[in-house]
Amino acid sequence: MKGGVLSLDSPLSRKLSVFVALSDTDLETLASLYRRRRRFRSGHEMVHEGQKNTSAFILAKGWACSYKMLPDGARQIVDFQVPGDILGLRSILFRTADHSIEAITGIEVSEVLAPDIMNAFANAPRLATAVLWAASRDEAMVVEHLVDLGRRSAEVRMAHFLLELGERLKLVGVGDAKGFNCPLTQYHLADALGLSAVHVNRVLRHLREEGLVTFRKGRVVFDDFARLTELAGFEPGYLDQDGPRLR
Repeated sequence: MKGGVLSLDSPLSRKLSVFVALSDTDLETLASLYRRRRRFRSGHEMVHEGQKNTSAFILAKGWACSYKMLPDGARQIVDFQVPGDILGLRSILFRTADHSIEAITGIEVSEVLAPDIMNAFANAPRLATAVLWAASRDEAMVVEHLVDLGRRSAEVRMAHFLLELGERLKLVGVGDAKGFNCPLTQYHLADALGLSAVHVNRVLRHLREEGLVTFRKGRVVFDDFARLTELAGFEPGYLDQDGPRLR
């Protein structure tokens, strides 16, 4: 950030610029949301389901996850958050947080309070439009995850999930067509995909043996991107990353 203007190279501005060509005013307003920089260790719970008067967070570095806990102690991970994502936006718009958010790795975030986001939207309507787009894209991903859990086989589910993650990370400059670094454990994948950790291990091994994708030592490598995409039936149109709709 130079001269009070946020660089277009920041993960969030890169992400929002896919939908809206951000002006200097938009970038200045976005920069104002970065005043409260914070760091959290892996495992830190930033938002707890049922909590009131919570903050939102702009994720700059690291990974987090949003989840819900069941009465029997089981956990359903709703999504993983990567650099450029806004964590807990609903938690400051609703009176009560409807899910929990936890840091998976050590993370760097900017804390955003409800008045901050409301003032930003009032001062920069185009920025508000871009954030609405980001929230809508998140909703589109939840729809795909619902299809994963309800209708896709375990292998197709895993392939689709890894391809989606790859596209999201490529957008913010921390992944490419060959693959991406990934701190998720088999237990994270199990809680997100509705599988057991043993089943996750079996699926990943089969995909590797088929020469499609390798997930080993914190790195996902697309061994045969075309065949993996065909297996998953992956159509990235729902991510809407083809360029600004509002210039």
